[in-house]
Amino acid sequence: MTAPATVSLSRTAAGNEVPPAQERAAPRWRSEDPLIGWTLAVAITGLAFFLRWWRLGTPHQFSFDETYYAKDAWSMLANGYVRTYVEDADKTILNGQTSGLWTDSPSMVVHPEVGKWLIALGENAFGMDPFGWRIAAAVVGSLMVLLMCRFVRRVTGSTALGLVGGLLLALDGLQLVLSRLALLDIFLAFFILLGVHCVVADRQWFRARLATGATRALFRPWLIAAGVAFGLAIGTKWTALFPLAAFGLLLTAWNYGARRAFSHPWALLKALFVDGPVAFASLVLVALVVYVSSWTGWLIHASDYERALSSTQYTTYGDGVAWATASEPDAEDFGEVTQSLRSLWEYHQDVYTFHAHFLNDSTHVYASRPVGWLLMSRPVGVDAQLDIQPGSQGCDAPAGSTCLRQVLLLGNPLIWWAGTLALAFALVRWLGGRDWRFGLAVVGVGSTWLPWLMYDDRPIFIFYAIASLPFLVLGLTLALGSIVGTSNAHTPRRTAGVVIAGSYVVMTVFAFAWFWPVWTDQLITHEEWLRRIWFTRWI
Repeated sequence: MTAPATVSLSRTAAGNEVPPAQERAAPRWRSEDPLIGWTLAVAITGLAFFLRWWRLGTPHQFSFDETYYAKDAWSMLANGYVRTYVEDADKTILNGQTSGLWTDSPSMVVHPEVGKWLIALGENAFGMDPFGWRIAAAVVGSLMVLLMCRFVRRVTGSTALGLVGGLLLALDGLQLVLSRLALLDIFLAFFILLGVHCVVADRQWFRARLATGATRALFRPWLIAAGVAFGLAIGTKWTALFPLAAFGLLLTAWNYGARRAFSHPWALLKALFVDGPVAFASLVLVALVVYVSSWTGWLIHASDYERALSSTQYTTYGDGVAWATASEPDAEDFGEVTQSLRSLWEYHQDVYTFHAHFLNDSTHVYASRPVGWLLMSRPVGVDAQLDIQPGSQGCDAPAGSTCLRQVLLLGNPLIWWAGTLALAFALVRWLGGRDWRFGLAVVGVGSTWLPWLMYDDRPIFIFYAIASLPFLVLGLTLALGSIVGTSNAHTPRRTAGVVIAGSYVVMTVFAFAWFWPVWTDQLITHEEWLRRIWFTRWI
């Protein structure tokens, strides 16, 4: 997954060559051994998996929205689609009984199916218990660390920086906790990162092809792979539409810059009308096909939703107008396919209304405004067991005090706070220095975070920012590369840069260890807990 040797990674935001003197961040180490790079990346991934796998089944309960996604996944596994659960299904499942949990009515699910199918894979392999419904998130969260190592390596050309980027991602609390819960957001973040990685790989592939004298490329395999990844991301949560659009536009700018770099006449027109249709088909249309395919289980059982709607067993969130397909007789052959697709479209309209309007009147104690997400303004308490008395469960609190256990969705402050500063630096380097790599971080964070500002009148949560984290870490890693410098000579400047960057990474490791108890449901005294709750809004 390394860059072609004939194409420099040093490009401007528009794709033009950058003179070597301007190459400040992320040097390419010519003496690097790919085997060592892969071995160390796999080692970091193995460490990440161990930290996510350890005591994965605790707390032994449905935590936060696991009560929806874990049960939906089990229903999809058993029935092919989501049915409504009987009363007290949570208690029944935690007591070890996993049959007789559903009614005959389909359930109104408000997120697509891909993430829940992945959760279902874990449940199928390990059973319907907390470990079973969380293991898929642990695996995908760990693979995300490996992907981050290779992504940063591809962007910078530096194995060392790639390993730093993967390590920082592995040391973040938000990524850790979401990798230990059956929520959808870790799958969303993974597929978005995978899609962007493939887009960057296409950038390099396309330039290498132009360097051979080719004038166009009708088949762009990396873009097709990106389309698949973005289709899976949108099939997990719709919010992946924003980075798909943003990186589609950035890809157009890169195509234009590539043609200019190789002195093609009419570069802009060719980027729009020669490269544009190919890119649109490879990226957007492939994503659409993958997305619709991810609803196969729903489409097969569309008639169940239609019958439930017509018999008032099903709640909609629209304006009261029933689906047109609900009153139609069941079609046959190809007509059945088109009827099911129409039902799916009408179902999407209903779900959109739910997200856009129905939630506006609801509140949640852990809801937060996205303007403060990058600063970790309001973490989410996933689980808490309070007032554990001294002597109980091994509590060693002094008399008059108590112990507690908590799972807190809080990022590693040293990563998020430093990453926010690095993001400002990246914006300057992108716009002022015209370095495309810094622009990648800015566009990634912007497309996954800024759209939420339009929805801050409804309950939304800080862990949605997990999709922004890889790009925040990319910006942070690029900034560390700038601090270290590009010279391989042992100069005082480089020595100081290595000390500063290394010290930061070490402090991040210590911060990870410090917050570990409140990320993983560990038993601590109330005083020890207060030392980790630095602000009242973290309570």
